[in-house]
Amino acid sequence: MALRDPSRSAHSQPAEALRPGGRSGHDRRRPAGKHSSAGRRGHTGRSDPGRRESAEAAPLDGADRARLLSGSHHDPHALLGAHPGPDGVTFRALRPFARGVSVVVDGRRTPLDSEGDGLFSGVLPLDAIPEYTLTVSYDGAEYEVHDPYRFLPALGEFDLHLIGEGRHEQLWKALGAEPMEHQGVTGTRFTVWAPNAQGVRIAGDFSHWDGTAFPMRSLGSSGVWELFLPGVGEGERYKFEITTRYGARFLKADPMARRTETPPATASVVTASHHTWDDHEWLAHRGDPPVHEAPFSVYEVHLPSWRPGLTYRELAEQLPPYVKDLGFTHVELMPVAEHPFGGSWGYQVTGFYAPTARLGTPDDFKYLIDRLHQAGIGVIMDWVPAHFPRDDWALARFDGYPLYEPGDARRADHPDWGTFEFDLGRTEVRNFLVANAVYWCEEFHIDGLRVDAVASMLYLDYSREDGQWVPNAYGGREDLDAVRFLQEMNATLYRRVPGVVTIAEESTDWGGVTQPTDRGGLGFGLKWNMGWMHDSLGYMAKEPVHRKYHHNEMTFSMVYAYSENYVLPISHDEVVHGKQALVSKMPGDWWQQRANHRAYLGFMWAHPGKQLLFMGQEFAQGAEWSVDHGPDWWLTDPAYGAEADHRGVRDLVRDLNAVYRETPALWQRDSDPGGFRWVVVDAAEDNVFAFLRFAADGAPLLSVSNFSPVVRHGYGLWVPEGVAAWEEVLNTDAGRYGG
Repeated sequence: MALRDPSRSAHSQPAEALRPGGRSGHDRRRPAGKHSSAGRRGHTGRSDPGRRESAEAAPLDGADRARLLSGSHHDPHALLGAHPGPDGVTFRALRPFARGVSVVVDGRRTPLDSEGDGLFSGVLPLDAIPEYTLTVSYDGAEYEVHDPYRFLPALGEFDLHLIGEGRHEQLWKALGAEPMEHQGVTGTRFTVWAPNAQGVRIAGDFSHWDGTAFPMRSLGSSGVWELFLPGVGEGERYKFEITTRYGARFLKADPMARRTETPPATASVVTASHHTWDDHEWLAHRGDPPVHEAPFSVYEVHLPSWRPGLTYRELAEQLPPYVKDLGFTHVELMPVAEHPFGGSWGYQVTGFYAPTARLGTPDDFKYLIDRLHQAGIGVIMDWVPAHFPRDDWALARFDGYPLYEPGDARRADHPDWGTFEFDLGRTEVRNFLVANAVYWCEEFHIDGLRVDAVASMLYLDYSREDGQWVPNAYGGREDLDAVRFLQEMNATLYRRVPGVVTIAEESTDWGGVTQPTDRGGLGFGLKWNMGWMHDSLGYMAKEPVHRKYHHNEMTFSMVYAYSENYVLPISHDEVVHGKQALVSKMPGDWWQQRANHRAYLGFMWAHPGKQLLFMGQEFAQGAEWSVDHGPDWWLTDPAYGAEADHRGVRDLVRDLNAVYRETPALWQRDSDPGGFRWVVVDAAEDNVFAFLRFAADGAPLLSVSNFSPVVRHGYGLWVPEGVAAWEEVLNTDAGRYGG
């Protein structure tokens, strides 16, 4: 008898016994009724004098048979596997293309009769269902396998209860593909939520992308379908074959897949983690002190283009020392969740639970995070719960009907990006996203989530005209479902993951974004200050002679600076699509542009709030960011004569971060109005701004910004009494910075 790992059986079957192979992104099918099967009942092509004789099984009900073979049966376990009866135990197997199937009990093999269309059955004179395996023979080959239909459900009732309630905070442990040992056998449990499906089957490498042999069972009103496949293990590609209520059939990637193929391929991949973490010290102290009372200086990175061609593990050797040398406390990674189109920069996600395979495996990504933590650097990840793309192999109309998206097109269609919005009023969808936030922080040790496009979630009329949106139950424009979702996500994450921070990209004046949920707020830890970014960049773009007419654009931020806990972001959005790189926004010649750039960075680091700078701006890259080739690193190479130009700006950023981290006045009272005082606020004619920052013990720091090319000697400033002498700690116009 030829024994073989059943998870690979399809790969070694003789060619004439197999359907045509297909890539995972295709949906190839053999017409119904054309499966290979034994030519006559009971004949297997080999003798076994020790076998028990079997009787002929009663034929399947015609309707059940048709539903089973068409992939639309809700309970295949009731038809397949072993079932006791008055005459013994009936065995039935569905093995398309097989020449014969036998049951092996206590080492004795009994052939089953062919019913046609890949069905084999027989009745053995047994009093109870025994431990058994199946021997499946093809032309020239034979395999002994475990029968998937002899196993009890591998998902518990409590899991199903939590899924139904929308409260399964570790949903990834209940749904998706989970390698495990079940009833003493190693394999993979497959589960998927598809409540509108008439039937679901599994197709993959192990079935040569034909789902016929592996129909899943429905686990009742939960909408969850389940099947344990013995022998299927890590690295196997798979998809779910959905049959809709009207008989349409298509392949879908697993919404809960924790690993995917490398795009443009679209299959899900069975995976399990083997990474051993070495960041215990970091995790134990990352919330000491709370983020709003701690230094928080962020370097925003698009991993695929930071140094193009590097894998996660190669990035782990280069990124941590670079960021540590520059003194940033955190990196913010633009979305790393799997996405089919690289040009979306990761903001159109199809694999919400899978880091992109472009750079390596999930364990490789964990290795990168581990190394950043060991270097003392926190990791923020961009997270995109506002929308998802319409790709027909992913979440869109997942089981043939709107499921993750609302059924009303006025609510489902995102007008700006041509995508779908999530149905945040549905408990299972909210659960999918809340658990996803928890997943990244618990499984990958992510220190915080920057939540993308929050404003587009909060307003029903976002980018919509009259008649294109439906008011809420109170007649307003606020999306109450989105509010509840964001509150639940933040409350759950802060409860489960000590030291984590959530950051809202929210561009409106919605109140209470960073207020606790028990006081009616959304519960975020920090919020991007889009108003400061817009106003200050608008001011800096003006010629110095005109800036006096826009003086208030630099001071207005202090009117609302303590209404929320703010981050001051110069992000990727400000250096693409014709907006120019930061230094190129500045007026004047190259010397003046760099002087303005340096002065702006000094003002930014001294202003109340945290800082975020996108890669390339730390050395005054003049070109817009390109996803294809990333930062222009050659500009910092002394061989190009850049020592006094770009390298000088990078030295400034390093020193700004050093002064920032060593000076509690710059971060300790970021959320306390008493930590700030204007010294010069109305010197519009001079283009001068001066203010004091105070630490918790009252220690002051004076910041003076001159945004005019005029050198001012003997300029008078008010300073607090009791300070005997003031020492200059940093001057952005120093020669070592290119000034």
